Amino acid sequence: MTDWRRPYAGPIRAVILDWAGTVVDHGSRAPMGAFVRAFAHFGVEIGIADARGPMGMAKADHIRAVGRAVNAAWRARHGRDFDEADVRRIFEVFEPMNVAAVKDHAALIPGVAEALRALAKRGIRIGSTTGYTRPIMAELAPLAAAQGFVPEVMVCAGDLAAGRPAPLQMWHAMAAMGIWPAAAVVKVDDTPPGIGEGRAAGTWAVGLALTGNIAGLSAEELAALPAGEKDAIRRRATEEMLAAGAHLVIDSAADLPAAIAAIEARLAAGESPG
Repeated sequence: MTDWRRPYAGPIRAVILDWAGTVVDHGSRAPMGAFVRAFAHFGVEIGIADARGPMGMAKADHIRAVGRAVNAAWRARHGRDFDEADVRRIFEVFEPMNVAAVKDHAALIPGVAEALRALAKRGIRIGSTTGYTRPIMAELAPLAAAQGFVPEVMVCAGDLAAGRPAPLQMWHAMAAMGIWPAAAVVKVDDTPPGIGEGRAAGTWAVGLALTGNIAGLSAEELAALPAGEKDAIRRRATEEMLAAGAHLVIDSAADLPAAIAAIEARLAAGESPG
């Protein structure tokens, strides 16, 4: 039994992963077109950079953040400021678009399945949280399961009172798995809100540099880049992840076995995630 009065120095017991850009959908591309089309439906053009900015949040929160960022354009088109009723209207249009989009962006990121099998062989349990809603995950989860990714628990945006970077989804996942203390858990994510979620929950947080939202590239596009351009993306993403609070940053969740070993060494040396 773990003694809660002493700093935890044991092994990692669970890894809780994000979905898009972390396990599936290299470059986190499925939501982008849906965000752009949803705002265009209401007469306001947004760019991919606008859509990617708040990535990782629950999708209603994401729409709210984008709306505030493009409020001047919204006012010019509609004669008033962007408001909560607009969030609801856009969400109603956006969600079915995202449901349709995940069908084409459901492939597991190369090397991730093998990495997770290696962790499972060590007795490390696998859970997940996501900024996607239940209807979106009802489409995506079976496609991932057919490729071998079936986490013990899946906590979705909208399941709880607050989404990322609030810690509620992480705490819910940990409670459902019966895993504690938080220092025995690693959160893996490709966005600053997802890293914030892990830090707020008291867990270790591992950021991803090349497979997720910041890079925004498919596996094929990334592989075609000259080494210098890839290194520049890695540096920029690493800086953003560290600034968000990541304890370490790796290229891909395929690199998790080495990352877990590094975290366990830090635990053994007396370090804690908090």
